[in-house]
Amino acid sequence: MSNITTNSSSIIVGDDQAQLIALVNLLNKTISQYGLGLIWFVGNIGSILNCIVFSQPTYSKSPCAMHFLASSVAQFFTFNFALLTRLLQYGYGIQGTNIYVWFCKVRFYLFYIFVAVPRYNIVMASVDRYFASSRSALRRQWSSSKIAIRLIISNIIFCCSYGSGAYGIFFSIYISVDSGILPLLLMLIFGLLTVNNIHKTRKRIDAAPTGNPGRPAQTVKMSKKDIQLHRMLANQICLFIILNMPNPCYLVYRSFTITQVKSPFRRATETFLSNMTYALIHLGFSLTFANFFISSDIYRREFLRVIRIKILRQTSASTATEGGTPVRVLRQNGGNG
Repeated sequence: MSNITTNSSSIIVGDDQAQLIALVNLLNKTISQYGLGLIWFVGNIGSILNCIVFSQPTYSKSPCAMHFLASSVAQFFTFNFALLTRLLQYGYGIQGTNIYVWFCKVRFYLFYIFVAVPRYNIVMASVDRYFASSRSALRRQWSSSKIAIRLIISNIIFCCSYGSGAYGIFFSIYISVDSGILPLLLMLIFGLLTVNNIHKTRKRIDAAPTGNPGRPAQTVKMSKKDIQLHRMLANQICLFIILNMPNPCYLVYRSFTITQVKSPFRRATETFLSNMTYALIHLGFSLTFANFFISSDIYRREFLRVIRIKILRQTSASTATEGGTPVRVLRQNGGNG
């Protein structure tokens, strides 16, 4: 009877494990269909709106805004390749690698590019804010639109020169560092340095003498737009760090367990966890618009102006004076301006 009990117990354990595997796969499929689908929809709308707002004259000469614009453009491609293929694979069972052979060869390479480029644009925005907030005039010269354009182009070239021949343990460790830990660490470092610069600037302004008008204090007073760009970037860095850290942690774990023999339940669980860590990355990208909208009233003003003038085609009003009396002037859209 003990043998029968043992055999029966092993069968029951096997059935329970099969049910758990089916439950994990169903959960992975459901979250992929609805969760990733919602992220894809919100992310596309947000990236397009970010591109429109940061293309307005208010932000046209700001190097930090240029990096935000480049990141938003890159995020649009991230949503429509990296996220879309993941949505189709895990949500609807459509395997692109089974349809196109060439896609199987380049998909990891393209995944890396479309995830790394937006991150490193935010890293460069962090570096720009550090130079822009510096008390050194020489360092502030490094915060310019010309340098921003060069860095944006260099970022694309650098990421596209990534070698796609590394696999296994080296691949997992390399990706976890280069596309995960390194950009997050750089964001954190330059974000803290920028906060330190702003703190020193405020202390110097508060301590500046006011009784000698002939000798003004050598202080750097930031504009309202720069202050709000700092806030937008700081919130974006916090968002990225929180939502991006699980993925490199999982990749490091996978690199050390890749040669182990794993049970079907463990493989299903690891597939689910891997998918969720990438879902968090895409969630962070999709929340970029909401972060900018909440963090900056200048951004909100530009966004509402775009909606009012470009989409709703309403007239913009300005106030002029005629003989000392304010006169409201209406400007029609679509004319010579």
